[in-house]
Amino acid sequence: MGWLCQAPYQWGEHVLVAKKVGVTSIEIERITLGHEASGWSELDKAILKATDELYKNAMISDATWTVLAKYLDDQQLIELPIVVGQYQTVAYYQNSLRLRLHDGNSGLNAR
Repeated sequence: MGWLCQAPYQWGEHVLVAKKVGVTSIEIERITLGHEASGWSELDKAILKATDELYKNAMISDATWTVLAKYLDDQQLIELPIVVGQYQTVAYYQNSLRLRLHDGNSGLNAR
């Protein structure tokens, strides 16, 4: 959501955290290309597609839910749109307040 909303603070901070837990720069770059980029697992692709659908349509499609339901339990299915919505809200206020980047946070250039 940080990328979709072009939220420099959120994106940059999450890239820093992701790299600390082993997410590679290549994987981070692939997020910027979206769910249609090659290399995603079926679940990762569905999560990114659900995020795109929520951002664009405020709803996850039946086809995407079907894939998500193969991997996620009921609690996780409920939590997914809540988390996506929460980060969209965070992006809105961070962008509106024009939060300054911390040292080491390179914003939308982070990979």
